[in-house]
Amino acid sequence: MAVVSKMIPAPDRVKIRTALLSVSDKTGIVELAKALAEQGVRLLSTGGTFKALAAAGLDVTDVSDVTGFPEIMDGRVKTLHPGVHGGLLAIRDDAEHVKALTEHKIGTIDLAVINLYPFEEVRAAGGDYPTTVENIDIGGPAMIRAAAKNHAYVTVIVDPQDYPQLIEALRTNDGETAYALRQRMAAKAYARTAAYDTMISNWFAEALDIEMPRYRTLGGVLSQEMRYGENPHQSAGFYLTGEKRPGVATAALLQGKQLSYNNINDTDAAYELVSEFPAEKGPACAIIKHANPCGVAIGSSLVEAYKRALACDSTSAFGGIIALNQTLDAATAEEIVKLFTEVIIAPDISEEAKAIIAKKPNLRLLSAGGLPDPRSRGLTAKTVSGGLLVQTRDNGMVEDLDLRVVTKRAPTDQELIDMKFAFKVAKHVKSNAVVYAKDGQTAGIGAGQMSRVDSARIAGLKAEEAAKAMGWAEPMTRGSAVASEAFLPFADGLLSMIAAGATAVIQPGGSMRDEEVIAAADEHGVAMVFTGMRHFRH
Repeated sequence: MAVVSKMIPAPDRVKIRTALLSVSDKTGIVELAKALAEQGVRLLSTGGTFKALAAAGLDVTDVSDVTGFPEIMDGRVKTLHPGVHGGLLAIRDDAEHVKALTEHKIGTIDLAVINLYPFEEVRAAGGDYPTTVENIDIGGPAMIRAAAKNHAYVTVIVDPQDYPQLIEALRTNDGETAYALRQRMAAKAYARTAAYDTMISNWFAEALDIEMPRYRTLGGVLSQEMRYGENPHQSAGFYLTGEKRPGVATAALLQGKQLSYNNINDTDAAYELVSEFPAEKGPACAIIKHANPCGVAIGSSLVEAYKRALACDSTSAFGGIIALNQTLDAATAEEIVKLFTEVIIAPDISEEAKAIIAKKPNLRLLSAGGLPDPRSRGLTAKTVSGGLLVQTRDNGMVEDLDLRVVTKRAPTDQELIDMKFAFKVAKHVKSNAVVYAKDGQTAGIGAGQMSRVDSARIAGLKAEEAAKAMGWAEPMTRGSAVASEAFLPFADGLLSMIAAGATAVIQPGGSMRDEEVIAAADEHGVAMVFTGMRHFRH
């Protein structure tokens, strides 16, 4: 049954007379406490915060003196007491609440400055199970929620970044806070506890291997408020979830302005793709435009890998995102700056390369510190009207699959290598996806078409355009391997691939017309391999 409000109007201004300070992150807390003391505010505190304030020479009262009860159980129980929560929750203009305060000798608390045990940091650092559990804060969220609920009378601060705003408000308003400020801080407080609980619940699900828990929440901290989203009429923000997977969210921006919504989306797609090629197995480069690759290649050097990726579709690469799987060196940087590029992301950047890229100040340069593990699971999410689609990351690897030759002719060793390369790339191309590859280089890419036949044809046309641009005698699709990320439902798609010059095909298989498609491959002497795994990407 819902609780009915007594409809007591909230006052506009509230004088801060007593403040409770209890923080794990001590950043700026002494300066804030001194500012409060200058306003004549009585300071209450707990544990380490009390010691820090006392050491700074401030007159501060231990919460134990207010509750009449010492901290017990290693500090697990210290603020869970009516002397604290009554002071936070009491409605000052309600006669019954005032009577209860008087009868139980509870003083009101007008300001709660609280941040939480560092659960996120402990989890990210790989803390063991008992240590992680011990860093789940109980009293902090309870006080934050109590103060936020009673924001009509209580100001709650959960972020050190808001200390200067509070100090300015108190100095400007003779020690009082306005209702609008208290409302904003309450909203932020609930968002903070929600994000904190989200991190805890997701950690439990991960630790206990519960892939789809009954209740699922996603939370994050605003890293960047953007000028706009995908389009100028859309607002957008970039939130960090705390996942330590190397990539655009964890990378250091070494130069250039902040990344846009589309930059971040495309850079993530590029880096996830290039991570399919481990650095220790040789240099690789992926060039992305509108979340789809326009060229991917490996090489004997990083600069060779870049040039080979660019050759696949140099027109689309203009204004694209370049992802590298090894440290960006000077030779590669010299080549990249010849083309207008939005973003470069690599595990690291040499000093010589930084100096070269610096000549293009608008080019965003990201150092990710490592490559993401394509085999790790993790979660991805997408919103729909009224819901949230959550799934584990597509961590299927063609190297781990039991490939099945289904045609009379088996692929040659080189065809098999090219098949695997093409299938890796196809995993990162929007469906319907068709990718031609030859000698560790994409030859043509068809993405996001409603018909797989159209994807095959577009990829072939792209290859012909690339051949003309590069002055080649024929497109690279001649003698190539081709990958389809999902099964070929009819033979027509295969025939389009053969017309483009493909001699080997890799696809998941599983269509009702597999035999028809296999027969067409046999008729043309084409080798075909089934993976048993598809890679839809929408």
